[in-house]
Amino acid sequence: MSVSPDRKENIGVVHGRWGEDVAVEQLRVEGLVVIERNVRPCRADRRIEIDIVAYDRRLDILVFVEVKQHAVRTDRQRRMRSVDRRKRDLIRRGCRAWLAANHWDGAYRFDVIEVYGTPEDGAPSEVDHIRHVRLFPESERFVNWED
Repeated sequence: MSVSPDRKENIGVVHGRWGEDVAVEQLRVEGLVVIERNVRPCRADRRIEIDIVAYDRRLDILVFVEVKQHAVRTDRQRRMRSVDRRKRDLIRRGCRAWLAANHWDGAYRFDVIEVYGTPEDGAPSEVDHIRHVRLFPESERFVNWED
């Protein structure tokens, strides 16, 4: 049985939305406040999207989050395999546009949340929250509190 291209795209959207919902819940459990979701800060380039913009009150830091949803996790997969150079460049441009548009002058960081599972599984999803991903040059107001 084959699945039509339209159906495959719809399944991807459902899974992506579900993965983001799981990530938002994880951030809330960790005490972060979600400010925005699915932000497209660059009108000139619609490819650029920030999945989640959150704020950590405890550290007084803005957190940009890229969410990646994978159906299964295997031992051979490397972390952040879906965040390649092209994706990092798009995210960086989007974050800078968001910072400028919102006049944010404080510290910020970039995280990736990988969600393993699907909404059809019925089993609890596995969440891998990778904090302080090196996305911005050291000269910017990027802060790695763990250094």
